[in-house]
Amino acid sequence: MSDEHTTHQNFETRAIHAGNTADPLTGAVVPPIYQVSTYKQDGVGGLRGGYEYSRSANPTRTALEENLAALEGGRRGLAFASGLAAEDCLLRALLVPGDHVVIPNDAYGGTFRLFAKVASRWGVQWSVADTSDPAAVQAAITDRTKAVWVETPSNPLLGITDIAALADVSRTAGVKLVVDNTFASPYLQQPLTLGADVVVHSLTKYMGGHSDVVGGALVTADAELGEELAYHQNAMGAVAGPFDSWIVLRGIKTLAVRMDRHGENAAKVAEMLSRHPRVTRVLYPGLPEHPGHEIAAKQMRGFGGMVSFRVEGGEEAAVAVCDRARLFTLGESLGGVESLIEHPGRMTHASVAGSLLEVPADLVRLSVGIENADDLLADLRQALG
Repeated sequence: MSDEHTTHQNFETRAIHAGNTADPLTGAVVPPIYQVSTYKQDGVGGLRGGYEYSRSANPTRTALEENLAALEGGRRGLAFASGLAAEDCLLRALLVPGDHVVIPNDAYGGTFRLFAKVASRWGVQWSVADTSDPAAVQAAITDRTKAVWVETPSNPLLGITDIAALADVSRTAGVKLVVDNTFASPYLQQPLTLGADVVVHSLTKYMGGHSDVVGGALVTADAELGEELAYHQNAMGAVAGPFDSWIVLRGIKTLAVRMDRHGENAAKVAEMLSRHPRVTRVLYPGLPEHPGHEIAAKQMRGFGGMVSFRVEGGEEAAVAVCDRARLFTLGESLGGVESLIEHPGRMTHASVAGSLLEVPADLVRLSVGIENADDLLADLRQALG
């Protein structure tokens, strides 16, 4: 689905132009919002451009899906109503009852909930492995394994997985490698080029970039798998609406410049936190002491805008830091132009409490926005006390 004219262009150019062809009727440079449910057919089965019903396909969504495929270097992109809707579609397309998936020991709480509370009820088995260790993943694969699931950087501990190494492990075992690329975005990292089979996104985050839309995506390296996922997308129906697709397309056009600023600010925040007496550990792959720093430097263009840190004084001290922040808004989600702060243990990752994915109680997660860095540093200093 990627536009042939943009295949060899640089990322910043593709982000603006892939899928964004001028409207043939008016010449509008921005794809219209086709807020329509059905389409006039030229005789039975005579579809104009392949459109018959907007659950199956919609021109605005098509523009977004072509853009997503081009940015990730994939053969097919699919847009959904949310990131979890995309994940659910993928699981139903890949798995049958009795199949097994290796999931990471650090992952988004909603992903864990989908496996542990939903997919497990219809017979999908799962086990946890440290995906930063290819040998551990290999040991976790069984004869029923159909997929290895990875987040890199991971949520919320910012762990790094060597995608190429796990692609080799997965290929040897004959299983699919799925990479959640939400934290990096395709500007910083392109897992399909490193051997992954499917990329997952919450478009709500960096791709939309303005905290004003909810969406999800799948991008595949294989056209046949893409067709299978498209069948399930239509059959299940959790598609991205035309207005949401248009909003994400608009956000993607500034993805590159936003990610550069997110990364610059995050690096300054991480450096300041690493020297603060009340901070016991900073988790940011851009720091040389981060265990995944060298791998991140190899497979990523930059280190991203997410920073997590642990504070002395335990859970209550971490919650107090979140409460005292003023410029950093206390809230869930991430990837918007405004900076956010949260306590994962009580907020985004409450669903993993008591599991192998439970996060430290003294952990604070930051989504570092694109405000002036000095203002962000001043706010964190006063929040830490």
